[in-house]
Order: sequence, then C-alpha cells, then structure tokens
Amino acid sequence: MAIDNKLSVIVNSADDKKGFDIKVLDISRLTTLSDYFVIISGNSQRQVMSISDEIEEKMSEQGYELLQKEGYQSGKWILLDFGDIIVHVFYKEDREFYNLERLWIDGESRNIENFIQSK
Repeated sequence: MAIDNKLSVIVNSADDKKGFDIKVLDISRLTTLSDYFVIISGNSQRQVMSISDEIEEKMSEQGYELLQKEGYQSGKWILLDFGDIIVHVFYKEDREFYNLERLWIDGESRNIENFIQSK
C-alpha cells in the first residue's frame, strides 16, 4: 500500500535523525485537508531542521513530491505537505504549546512500530 510506504519513509527518516515522540494520526474521516498527520519532536532547532531535511530527501528519493514547506527558517515548527500526509516537525517546547494531538484527539493513532524498519 503506497500510503504505508510513505509513512514508513517518513517515520524511519525521523527515527534516523533521532526524532522522538513520533505520532501517526489518521485524520481521513475528520477532514479533507489530508489523510494523515505525522507529528515529530526534536531537541533543538538544528535537529528539527535536520529531521525535516532527511524526510524531504528520502521522500524525494522515493519519488514522492513535496507540495509545500512552511516554517523552515525558524526551525521551531516545520510543516511538510505531501498531500495525503502532512508532517509536523516541532521543537519540543513548541509541540507542547500547540498540542496538535489534543486538537486532533478524534484522529486514530497508528502504531509507529508498524513502520519502523530494523537496522
């Protein structure tokens, strides 16, 4: 399934750059905005940017087009829009402040272990 492959690339890219508290939320029945949100935390602005760069690079290598990128300059909340998946990479304090999981509490959480590849 193509969507699971995309999610796997995103989750593994974030994991490779030591992103933490990775959440995959299925929001497809809640909005037409997207099918999934992937929410990731980093410990510094530099790490947030590095996670974002890795996701963008690995998705491009797999032939997935990035439709839009927002917030890269600040490195506190970077949004990567791949159409059916929107990735939010947060500096940890900003993630706590904005608390997207609470806003999208009705989204169905997917187990990220299903997407992590053995190293």
